[in-house]
Amino acid sequence: MFKDSNSSKFQVSEFILMGFPGIHSWQHWLSLSLALLYFLALSATLYQPMYYFLGFLAAADMGLATAIMPRILTILWFNAKTITLPECFAQMYAIHCFVAMKPSTFVCMAIDRYVAICQPLRYPSVVTESFVFKATVFMELRNSLSLISVSVLAAQRHYCSQNQIEHCLCSNLGVTSLSCDDRKINSINQILLAWTLMGSDLGLIILSYALILQSVLKLNSPEAASKALSICTSHLILILFFYTVIIVISITHSTGMKVPLIPLLLNVLHNVIPPALNPMVYALKSKELRQGLYKVLRLE
Repeated sequence: MFKDSNSSKFQVSEFILMGFPGIHSWQHWLSLSLALLYFLALSATLYQPMYYFLGFLAAADMGLATAIMPRILTILWFNAKTITLPECFAQMYAIHCFVAMKPSTFVCMAIDRYVAICQPLRYPSVVTESFVFKATVFMELRNSLSLISVSVLAAQRHYCSQNQIEHCLCSNLGVTSLSCDDRKINSINQILLAWTLMGSDLGLIILSYALILQSVLKLNSPEAASKALSICTSHLILILFFYTVIIVISITHSTGMKVPLIPLLLNVLHNVIPPALNPMVYALKSKELRQGLYKVLRLE
């Protein structure tokens, strides 16, 4: 720690990530499982307009896993728990960007499915490579520029005496809770961003699938309706998993659970399981992806 020249208080120069509490007897097994999931996540290769979106989703998954997994594994394997303030704030920004990238990609995928099902004749002219590129660039610029405020506001807080983060990564709540000054602006900013970014994305996703359902219900053929809905099944599985875990994590944090290991594990698993399982979920509905998955797993 060093002393602030404008204050009698000490300013910490590094944080200590406390990791997972009470797992010393089985932390090596946990680390091996997490490492396996992480390396499995690096195998997705997807193509064509709809598959471009899957590729962006895979990139977000792998980016998020890469932002947190090396640090977690060094904690579990080498007990290296210290992290400098700049590294911590950089990780915080990366986590927020990659997390926000996922619902934004879900929006693009929902629009893609809406056009494919509700306006199939216009699909080749609407969902072009140019559309995919522009939609992706817009979403990424929106997220990356908006989320700078999270790390900047966290860095502006004064951290004295307490530097132990009860987590294995630099979350906004975990870091700013250690500050010695008022962090109300951080909380307000977090809530506003959650509603404006993830909230608006969720609203567009719901609207797209509501229009899809309305269109499907008008079909006279049950077989055609079933086929149309099956196209969306994989997307809905991932969307429901993402938002369900987000809600569970938010509830466990807001209620102040007395078993901190549970929200910690949920948070970490939420970031490493989707990258490993997303290709398998989509392989269930796509012949091309099934063949690619078989090749990865050396089944053919």
